[in-house]
Amino acid sequence: MIRPRGTASHVILVGLVGLGAVPPAALAQSEPPATTLRIARAQGTITIDGDLSDPAWRAAPRVDTWFETNPADNTPPRVGNVAYLAFDDRFFYAAFEFDDPNPRAIRSPYADHDHINGTNTDYGGVILDTRHDGHSAVLLLASATGVQYDAITDDDGSGEDSSPDFFWESAARITERGWTLELKIPFSSLRYRNTNPQTWGILLYRNYPRDFRYQFFSTALPRGTNCFICRASVLVGLEGLPAGGHVVAAPYVTAAAARRPQGALGTPLVSDNPGPEIGADVKWTPNADDAVDFTANPDFSQIEADTAQISANERFALSYPEKRPFFLEGVELFSTPFRAVYTRTITAPRWGARATGKQGAVGYTVLVADDDGGGSAIVPGAAASSLVPQASGSLVFVGRVKRNISRHFISALVTSREAHDGAGYSRLAGPDFQWRPTSSDIVTGQWLFSETRTPDRPDLSPTWTGATLSGQAALVQWQRDTRHFDATTSYRDITDDFRADTGFMPQVGIRQVTARGGWTVRPSGLVSRQRSFAEFERQIDRDGALIERAATIGSSMDTKLGGQMEFKYLDDRLRSGASTFRRQRFGYEVRFNPSRRFASISVDGTAGEEIDFANSRPGHGATVNISAQLNPTEHLEIAVVQNQRWVDVDVAGMGAGRLFTARVSRIRGTYAFNQKSFARIIWQYVSTDRDPERYLTAVADRSGDFSASALFAYKINWQSVMFIGYGDDRELSDAHRLEPLGRQLFVKMSYAFSVSCVPRRRSRRGNEALGRKSA
Repeated sequence: MIRPRGTASHVILVGLVGLGAVPPAALAQSEPPATTLRIARAQGTITIDGDLSDPAWRAAPRVDTWFETNPADNTPPRVGNVAYLAFDDRFFYAAFEFDDPNPRAIRSPYADHDHINGTNTDYGGVILDTRHDGHSAVLLLASATGVQYDAITDDDGSGEDSSPDFFWESAARITERGWTLELKIPFSSLRYRNTNPQTWGILLYRNYPRDFRYQFFSTALPRGTNCFICRASVLVGLEGLPAGGHVVAAPYVTAAAARRPQGALGTPLVSDNPGPEIGADVKWTPNADDAVDFTANPDFSQIEADTAQISANERFALSYPEKRPFFLEGVELFSTPFRAVYTRTITAPRWGARATGKQGAVGYTVLVADDDGGGSAIVPGAAASSLVPQASGSLVFVGRVKRNISRHFISALVTSREAHDGAGYSRLAGPDFQWRPTSSDIVTGQWLFSETRTPDRPDLSPTWTGATLSGQAALVQWQRDTRHFDATTSYRDITDDFRADTGFMPQVGIRQVTARGGWTVRPSGLVSRQRSFAEFERQIDRDGALIERAATIGSSMDTKLGGQMEFKYLDDRLRSGASTFRRQRFGYEVRFNPSRRFASISVDGTAGEEIDFANSRPGHGATVNISAQLNPTEHLEIAVVQNQRWVDVDVAGMGAGRLFTARVSRIRGTYAFNQKSFARIIWQYVSTDRDPERYLTAVADRSGDFSASALFAYKINWQSVMFIGYGDDRELSDAHRLEPLGRQLFVKMSYAFSVSCVPRRRSRRGNEALGRKSA
């Protein structure tokens, strides 16, 4: 969301090739020294209200040297930016004065937490590398109307993830000169080493979307380098910080009234009221560098439903982002070159415990969860995967240890899933590493070994026979980024019997080679960045037979109106059944952020030759995905999604005609009363129309499901909340009627309490609920 184009791209960790491509002497390459910023103890009380007239700010260190890193190349910013930094016994403070020659042009609609359009919103804040390891950092940013965005970013491959939430406070004001922003961050929300004094890494940031998306940082970010956090300034002056010993408990209660069909679809609805539920989330920070989380009977009813994806004519299972709070502490440690950890495989946790932290240069995370099951499991294959119901609940364990060595790291991962009924298990372990021999090169690799005993359930999957399987997966990648040139080569090798049942790896039994390269220029005028690129991929099975060969050439660019465009030609050969088919297509992606009211519009897709994977035949077709975001007022947001895919095939005796048309239609309307409360309505309809006479097996001529939900939310913070919601799910019957599948009305209340387990240094206050403004 905040990385400027032209700096290091997010590392795609997929392989182990080119280990000898860079001479060892390059390890001695020196980096330019980092700038130093100073912070001072606050000289008086700071009130977080967006008004910077508090005397403490006048005495705070001032940061007025900034750089425009996009679209310009580390030039003086075109508008003024000033920051102030301070701290006291419990909080880190930052304040900003952002000049704007036309304050009426500021783009900052009200929205829910984390719902900030990075290319069409004025926002700013701090990026803190609190362990000063140059690898990962926490982003704490807020818009000109005070909407908060927090995230974790990691240079080692996971990139930026806005799923985690933190306790902190912010306030902003639009003024005659621009806008101001104040941040107040409890040290208990941050993880840092137990040393005194502290040394952190820090980046100050402003997002300024106008004709282009302008990005300003408090430090220069050279182009053509492979890291972002390592460029942070050194923050000095922090002394006497809390040493930890902090507990946050957030009990909740929820009540629901549900109705479901008495029997088959279309039968009358009857009450299915489970009664009230109680549970709790607890976080204990025994010291400032470690955190222990526990959840009992977690409830995720208020989590926004996933935007549906078109699954028709897909060979492999589709993944969805994790949104459940418990799984998000230290989420960057779950990211490895292979997706060996995918917490959404834990579908219905009854309880869970997790420890995350860092001791010196070694970071770790350990997760244990009791999953009641009820979701789907992936049965992987070389040319396709399938989804089947989970055979039983399971006990899940995930552990990873990661040691940083300068800008490099080595790591080890262990996962285990043990079925409750003892009828199966899946265990996996192995190391991974990342080596950065120069500021432009990255070499990444991973090796995993798995042992799995499948359930003895051939009724669910013919491959589930109770057999014991063992396999390996290996990959290596070399990536190079320079000012104009970028290239990636990778190789991966996965045996037939490798399984990652706690991860997301729907394809096994393959060997794959990939090569990519691009050349970037930055003209002036209508286009600020243009990249020409070519890609090649070859994938075979363990017997050497071709699965896929793909070649792509194309061009992408950044334009005025916040535009991003990409056009490409794709030439593939893919195996379906016993045959291999050629597929030539045109691909495109166009996105603009025109104005305050018309926040964004994007269109992407492909058109040309297609393959009917269900029947292993050639065809023609297209995929079109359209989305738009409108802000009729500062408080109202309307988001629209319309996705469609169709395939035409030529059948003997019938001629050419439509095989299927699949659609996803979604409308989300959100009215944000302020930064703490909103009302949201979502309608989503997913349907597929088919011509059964063109299929080789029996299929329904039409299928579909509809869901509607309404939610009112009031949030003091992300754990002190009240939700009132309603859901209505329907499914298309054989008579082509949307029959009720279930209805639910629910209420949830949760409140977070904070308790300090050790005396605070020079503490002037007692314990208090995190929900109060001063927390």
